[in-house]
Amino acid sequence: MPKTEIKWQNEMRFEGIPESGHAVIMDAEKVHGGADTGARPMELLLVGLGGCTGMDVVSILKKMRKHIKSFRMNINAERAKEHPKVYTNISLEYIVEGDMEEKDVMKAIELSRQKFCSVSAMLGKTAKISYTWKLLRTGDSVS
Repeated sequence: MPKTEIKWQNEMRFEGIPESGHAVIMDAEKVHGGADTGARPMELLLVGLGGCTGMDVVSILKKMRKHIKSFRMNINAERAKEHPKVYTNISLEYIVEGDMEEKDVMKAIELSRQKFCSVSAMLGKTAKISYTWKLLRTGDSVS
């Protein structure tokens, strides 16, 4: 069973130490009593989502023997206006540069969405998640 230790450091600063040992610093904005020295917990949910599905997509494309020159994602989200301010809408944009076809990118994203990414499956219980992508063939300019 995965476990994580959370240590309060001071004011609103916390250190999260997961089983991997790679610590993450969390802090609140100054207006909320923090010193703004770390990511917000809700931001980390989006980072986790991007990491989960991004790792899936890259892994699937590699298994398909596709050459990936670069990969990045843009994630935008909306939160509920009232507490608890859960995410209600999340949009994921995948930007892949490499030698492959659109159908390859679509297949990798669909496999991540429908089968592999546990973070999107969990966040999808409260938020509508939309997926878009751009394929830049090697040599096209990245915007």
